[in-house]
Amino acid sequence: MFTLDRMYVNGEYIEPQGKEIQRLINPATQKVIGQVVLGNEEDARLAIAAAKEAFATFSRTSVEERSEMLQRLHDAVLANMDAMAEANIMEYGAPTKSAIGRVKLAAANFLDTKQALDNFEFVRYIASAKVVSEPAGVVGIITPWNASYSQITAKLAAAIAAGCTVVIKPSELSALQTERITEAFHHAGLPKGVINVVNGYGHTVGAEFTRNPDVALISFTGSTRVGKEILKGAAETLKRVTLELGGKSPNIILDDVDYTKVIPVAVAQGFMNNGQACVAGTRLLVPEHRLQEVKQLAQSAIGAVKIGNPWEEDTVLGPIVTEKQFLNVQRYIQTGIDEGAELVTGGTGRPAGLEHGYFVKPTLFVNVTEDMTIAREEIFGPVLVVLTYKTVEEAIAIANNTNYGLGAYVHSTDLDQANRVASRIAAGVVSINGASPEMKAPFGGYKQSGLGREYGEYGIAECLETKTITGHGMQ
Repeated sequence: MFTLDRMYVNGEYIEPQGKEIQRLINPATQKVIGQVVLGNEEDARLAIAAAKEAFATFSRTSVEERSEMLQRLHDAVLANMDAMAEANIMEYGAPTKSAIGRVKLAAANFLDTKQALDNFEFVRYIASAKVVSEPAGVVGIITPWNASYSQITAKLAAAIAAGCTVVIKPSELSALQTERITEAFHHAGLPKGVINVVNGYGHTVGAEFTRNPDVALISFTGSTRVGKEILKGAAETLKRVTLELGGKSPNIILDDVDYTKVIPVAVAQGFMNNGQACVAGTRLLVPEHRLQEVKQLAQSAIGAVKIGNPWEEDTVLGPIVTEKQFLNVQRYIQTGIDEGAELVTGGTGRPAGLEHGYFVKPTLFVNVTEDMTIAREEIFGPVLVVLTYKTVEEAIAIANNTNYGLGAYVHSTDLDQANRVASRIAAGVVSINGASPEMKAPFGGYKQSGLGREYGEYGIAECLETKTITGHGMQ
């Protein structure tokens, strides 16, 4: 068993002043694999001070210098791929193929942002005015446990490109992954104080980020509940806030597609990252007269999904991240049964042969109504709910009948119709016919799914302030 008892501040590993211990548990075995010593408010203030001091110089670096740093960060992450993937499997329970993909995505975020930086206009002229985009200051980055690597690098890359320094508070449940990615950052050799990393709880380290006047911007990904708390806390210093929050994404299957091909795709879209994804298409909307066909096809597709040991190459679904989250998903499944939804496959308890570990049965509910809890609340597990519609207009209305608005999916052979439907869904990202996400394009949500956008030039812009200069002889 290992102990992680250091944080990364001002280019060095130092011992935290905090003394609280967080156990780290392998979710596939339920065995304790290590522990992390958590930082406290004083540790957060030390990291913020280092970032503030470094900002004075780093904010004046050239685009070329920052572009080269993004390249070095990309290279350093890829160089540490094996260790990072192993940590993702051990600590999070990600299947092997997914873990490798996550590291590659984390590295690619730096190159995507580098490309956006190389084409970004920091100076524009509007009529007689010179309009300058300048780095906002210290960015406080707070990330979740379900996508630790990619969330950290997407936010970090944007901040670096803009000329901002950062303090990062990853999830305390991702401490081993944090250790591995911090090693990569250190090897990239950026100036001291540009990147600072503190493990800790949200109510200590995260709260200090939020209230500290030396932090100019909070970039947070996580639950809608915590996002609202951060927004309230940031109001005292009027700091900028970008929030990527929860979702209950609809997946509209129109009547003209080949259901034998589309339903397995829809199941995969609902079960991405074991359902522990804010953009998972967990609400499947199908024509009422095709419900029986959908039941059979979805049940068959779910039956073909291998759940189990994340180290095995063909595993698709690993365990849920923690016992708390496992029990929460179990509660939602039981609630669906209690409220009268029809359970087609799955249900409460562990899958056969997986008595140890936080494994959840991939679950399908049909005859779900819009007022049911499982149709309204984010479950964050492999639970797919099927609602039916009579007309396309009704499908759009059902899709938008949610407090969330992060992602959505549409399937149709008529691309004009698919685009018309997509244009009417209140969501920040819509995928048509299984299209992969474009990581260079903006990502974010409508309604209670968040504020602001990440990735590419939009992510850089969130880290900038705008200054207008007028005057004779201006250059």
